[in-house]
Amino acid sequence: MKIPQNAKKVFDGIIFDVYQWEQEMFDGTTSTFEMLKRPSTVEVIAVKDGKIAMSYQSQPTKPDFYSLFGGRAEEDEDSLTTAKRELLEESGLTSDNWELYREYQPSHKIDWTIYTYIARDCKKVSGQKLDSGEKIEIKELAFDEFIKIIESDNYWGNELVLDVLRMKQNGKLEEFERKIFKK
Repeated sequence: MKIPQNAKKVFDGIIFDVYQWEQEMFDGTTSTFEMLKRPSTVEVIAVKDGKIAMSYQSQPTKPDFYSLFGGRAEEDEDSLTTAKRELLEESGLTSDNWELYREYQPSHKIDWTIYTYIARDCKKVSGQKLDSGEKIEIKELAFDEFIKIIESDNYWGNELVLDVLRMKQNGKLEEFERKIFKK
């Protein structure tokens, strides 16, 4: 859900801004509604040499975890530019073969989009350029290993987890594998 045009910003945060507006209810009364807004984020399923590269991260505020490469968009940065920048910074990888896999809006109370891209034919071109609050070890995994990590308690990111579980339930996991590797 997008924030209505008549909403007013009541708090300007580092990541989250808070907006409020008066909303007419079904009985004719009004109530104050509220939403958060934050920059979009990206996740990258990086394919290199027939494997999926992902991160094993340490950050100051949480236990170590696996995740896709990615992060927050900078001001006026489109999602693909963000994905390319984050992949390069976190892994030193680049790609000329990008496909948007899916867009997620994880909460109806937050104006926020998560873009998940597939980057095929990745090549190592530099070292990592990590933020001061992250340590990232790059893991290159076969598809089955990747799925096991996605399903584990050590994976950070709910949206892809739900997709994978639905695909398993509906017998579409092989289709997902073909999409990632373009088989």
